[in-house]
Amino acid sequence: MRLDNIIGNILWLIFGGFLSAICYFIGGALLCLTIVGIPFGLQCFKLGIFILRPFGLQAVQTQSSSGCLSILLNILWLLWTGLGIALMHIIFGCLLCITIVLFPFGLQHFKMVEVALLPFGKKIVPIK
Repeated sequence: MRLDNIIGNILWLIFGGFLSAICYFIGGALLCLTIVGIPFGLQCFKLGIFILRPFGLQAVQTQSSSGCLSILLNILWLLWTGLGIALMHIIFGCLLCITIVLFPFGLQHFKMVEVALLPFGKKIVPIK
């Protein structure tokens, strides 16, 4: 892992990333208490891991992203919570991109919008 990614991730965690990840993990744990909520809870865990280390990671499509179940679950996610989460990342991204110093953090929020909108069928991998 590159030094600039390490420094970016440390600063990200200090200035709100850790708290955001904890919220995703708590939400995922609560969703996993019900059988119906388990797939959605697992997506919250995926988002939490992505929030912990956004510098140096990216979201990519998997082959299962075009399946009927994945599409149905993405629609339910989008209507239930995905739109709100994505809107939050867009607002924070815009606010952080106003200043030159915080611009890289704003870009990380914009990177998370895609996963927040439609998390099923996506995988988080290191950037090559």
